[in-house]
Amino acid sequence: MAKQNVVKNEGDERLESIESTLSNAELFVEKNQKAIVIVLSVVIVAVLAFFGVKKFYLEPREENAQKAIYHAEQYFENDNFTSALNGDGNYLGFVDVINEFGGTKTANLAKYYAGICYLNTGDFNNAINYLKDFNGKDVMLTSLALGAMGDANMELGNVAEAAKCYESAALKSANGFTSPMYLLRAGMAYEMAGNYQKAVDAYKKIKADYPNSNEGFSIEKYIARAQSEMK
Repeated sequence: MAKQNVVKNEGDERLESIESTLSNAELFVEKNQKAIVIVLSVVIVAVLAFFGVKKFYLEPREENAQKAIYHAEQYFENDNFTSALNGDGNYLGFVDVINEFGGTKTANLAKYYAGICYLNTGDFNNAINYLKDFNGKDVMLTSLALGAMGDANMELGNVAEAAKCYESAALKSANGFTSPMYLLRAGMAYEMAGNYQKAVDAYKKIKADYPNSNEGFSIEKYIARAQSEMK
């Protein structure tokens, strides 16, 4: 009987504790009702604003950017890099798209295009600047951008930096076509920079990973040449 009373008392105490906690919670809500409503209102407004901005501002802006870049892309495909960059007086060029539609995916892509255009028109510093600003999620396109930065640096005589860019390009999107090409360029750039060990490493990676590529068929002579300079 005494044991039952102890259990009952413990149950009553737990019930009282729960009731007390609930009462405190209710009291907190009553005291802070205005603040809670304000916070919830701010959250709701922020969520609605986000979706509103996305639907009525960002998405239409992206669509307009895609329309605006069309003619520049046509000029690019026809190797008219000057008109692709700066427009033709009627339609925007890549630089205009970047300036007018900044923050869109299309403007980001235009940075890649602009970098390639500057590379082809001999403005290597601008080529590097625009390609650096390009933030690609597509690994192949990012690899090509890094490779183009390597080309621009080579033209400027920055052979050590060019080698790093080529090596990064090869590793960014490992495949049997561009990777051995960029590794070969990296090796040659390292040789020009006097870093023969790095050159040998690049050449040996072609031999090990891409033996059946065009570069792989003749890679032994490059390895031998770089190794001879190390003696």
